Amino acid sequence: MKAHTAAARPMKPARTAAARRMKPARTAARGGARDFLFEIGTEELPPKALAALAEALRGAFGAGLDKAGLAHGELVGFATPRRLAVWVKELAAAQPEQQLRRKGPPLNAAFDAEGRPTRAALAFAASCGTEVGKLERIEEDKGTFLFFTGSRAGARTVELLPALAQTALDALPIPRRMHWGSGTALFVRPVHWLVMLYGAEVVPATLLETASGRESRGHRFLAPGPLSIPSPERYEATLRERGYVRADFAARRAHIRDEVTALARSSGGRALVREALLDEVTALTEWPVALAGAFEERFLALPREVLTATLEDHQRYFPVEDARGRLLPAFIAVANLKSREPQRIRAGNERVVRARLADAAFFWEQDRREPLAARVAALERVTYQARLGSLGDKMRRVRSLAGGIAAAAGAARALAERAAELSKCDLVTALVGEFPELQGVMGTYYARADGEPEEVAAAIGEHYLPRSAGDALPATAPGLALAIADKLDTLAGIFAIGGKPTGARDPFALRRAALGIQRILIEKSLELDLRERIAAARALVHADLVRIQAAAGAAVTEAPGPRAGNEHAAVEEVYDFLMERLRAYYLERPAAPGAPPVTGEMFDAVLATRPGSPLDFDARLKALATFLELPEAVSLTAAHKRIQNILRKAPGGAPAEVDVAQLREAAEVRLYDAMRSLRDAVGEATARREYTGALGRLAQLRPAVDAFFDSVMVMDENPGLRANRLGLLAQLQGLFSGVADLSRLPG
Repeated sequence: MKAHTAAARPMKPARTAAARRMKPARTAARGGARDFLFEIGTEELPPKALAALAEALRGAFGAGLDKAGLAHGELVGFATPRRLAVWVKELAAAQPEQQLRRKGPPLNAAFDAEGRPTRAALAFAASCGTEVGKLERIEEDKGTFLFFTGSRAGARTVELLPALAQTALDALPIPRRMHWGSGTALFVRPVHWLVMLYGAEVVPATLLETASGRESRGHRFLAPGPLSIPSPERYEATLRERGYVRADFAARRAHIRDEVTALARSSGGRALVREALLDEVTALTEWPVALAGAFEERFLALPREVLTATLEDHQRYFPVEDARGRLLPAFIAVANLKSREPQRIRAGNERVVRARLADAAFFWEQDRREPLAARVAALERVTYQARLGSLGDKMRRVRSLAGGIAAAAGAARALAERAAELSKCDLVTALVGEFPELQGVMGTYYARADGEPEEVAAAIGEHYLPRSAGDALPATAPGLALAIADKLDTLAGIFAIGGKPTGARDPFALRRAALGIQRILIEKSLELDLRERIAAARALVHADLVRIQAAAGAAVTEAPGPRAGNEHAAVEEVYDFLMERLRAYYLERPAAPGAPPVTGEMFDAVLATRPGSPLDFDARLKALATFLELPEAVSLTAAHKRIQNILRKAPGGAPAEVDVAQLREAAEVRLYDAMRSLRDAVGEATARREYTGALGRLAQLRPAVDAFFDSVMVMDENPGLRANRLGLLAQLQGLFSGVADLSRLPG
């Protein structure tokens, strides 16, 4: 029997299952409060979304209860393949009494000339459930008005719960909802039952065309009949004891880990338990039972990645390795039930694994009959993107880019170009056709087998890195050059044909590519002019667009919009996209220990200078963070904002030079001398990218700047003095702007 799994993160209930063992139905400490249970039963839910759906349901319920003013205790979520549930402890029986104060019509509209109430007054009083004579008359700025003040009993909880539950279901993050049967209800999967209990009582409701009750369902095979839930407190225990369902996601996950680990140990090894695989198995089982299996030792001759891909990705099994980290011919499967004949399930698992590994071994042997380089011609027959050509076209663009980036990455140009030429060849091998997740990995194996230089072989696998935010970066110099080149080509090409991501849509994973480029350049300390490389990538893309569209007899077109035909604007558009991912890189990750946190305002202050390289950006940002820790920073930032405002409002702008003869006040002379004494040192430090030193020197200007604004009238009536002082401020602004635009900072 095949085991199952999901990459959803485990839920985090406030207490462990052991800490909240069920007790007989209780009344809450708050008067009349009782526990509430909501469970929706469905067809098998998407495993990779299960934990997120359950957490969203719990959060939406909590938000709804808080908004309604219903006091409650802890909320506990449950999730299995066939159900989502929330247990609300000590939920108040009703809303608190509500104090009302309603404003009615003005006095002159509430009574006629004889002082009799008008229809407006009578209607207002009726809507408040009182008489006109009992309304208050309160004088305000705009006149005297009728007012009603009083109280209203809060609504009963059982009356509010159906709408709260529907709102919570509507708020679930479900990209695409489905119909089922002849009804019109929409949900992620067909709904089969609904449990809503307030204490021991059923809350009457119909949600998603399903009537509420107290009957749940147990395991699909081990306990398929209705299962009556006596009270919310007995929910988890009832499912476990009578329904063969472990409803607590986190507890079920821990149970699976313990069983898999123990079974692998008894087999003489240790299980490889990837967290994502453990999540997936948890999301696909309700009554998990671990089983050991084995395969022939001859398959251990296959690359390790082929074995783990077969076991983990295709079969959802856990591989087993020995103490030295070598794979053993064994695996641990997790079935979704306890069988009376476990040996038959084990044999079935082993039969499936044997067949898949036999296929993999056959493809491995077939692929190695010709060298990887012999497959370059086959790339011409595989379309990369209809308007951007074949994989061969992409390979040639990437090869050219990688050659240009090689020196910055510390790689030999010939090695980077050779790696680029072979980088896509494994996509047309039989093994990668069967195991697409091994693209790049198999290219590395085949290149080594062909005798290619080790750096070339390694770069083929590394050019897909990083695959995610926390993934490793390429380790070799050719791998660094190739990874950057491949991602730049993807960005330039997809932007050129109008595929810029919008909202959550990003089919070509451009955000991931952009973040990958930024991480490589910053974390590997590579100096690269982004605009120059973007322009090179766009030129290669444009040449292919011209050739491909000319061959098709079509006019050459790029993406429509204000940037079409404007090469500078098109380069800046890709640059801006890369910078937005750089913003996420800094703002969405925790600050390094002891380092000041980066804020959005700090990022914008540096971005305003439009640095050419991410490494330069990083140096400026770190220097700015250090500067803002200085006591002088607040005063100088405020002064910079003031200077910005003055210069923006000044008619005619500011002169480029300062006339020393026009400096009359002691404070402006002092500021000029202080700036002159620092100008060369600051300029040299900025040119060397010693931005921390540059800002540190500029901090010495604080006394002179403070004195200037305290005693000098910039906008003097004398045009000559006014222009000269504006020029002085413009030069001061220029000194600071060499690092960042301080006017973007708060304060």
